[in-house]
Amino acid sequence: MELVPTLLTDPGVLRSAQSFVAGTLGKEPITAGDRSGFVVNALLVPYLLSTVRMLESGYASAEDIDRGMEGGCAHPMGPLRLCDLIGLDIVAAAAGALYKEFKEPLHAPPSLLSRMVESGLSGRKTGRGFHAYA
Repeated sequence: MELVPTLLTDPGVLRSAQSFVAGTLGKEPITAGDRSGFVVNALLVPYLLSTVRMLESGYASAEDIDRGMEGGCAHPMGPLRLCDLIGLDIVAAAAGALYKEFKEPLHAPPSLLSRMVESGLSGRKTGRGFHAYA
């Protein structure tokens, strides 16, 4: 779990939060700087967006991309299934926040992702995203 102190956070408050997260919640706390994406999304979102761009360009199918990362990198699920699980709307919003702060072109949501979100295809929660769900 990412803990994000601001410039004004008292060190004692951070220590209390770390104890609560580790002791009460049983999670592993990490401390991240107060910026868009923190640690996990700053690394994950560009990877997911690259995957969408790969699909959009016709380089490989959604199934092959996911199977490739599951088998080739031992990921528990492929990146497009992960997008579906997170929610395409959430992935697009996270990408937008990263792009707004850093102006990095790789953070901009790909057209395919934006069109899917606009069409109501948000992944598992809507029954369809990069894959179909019953």
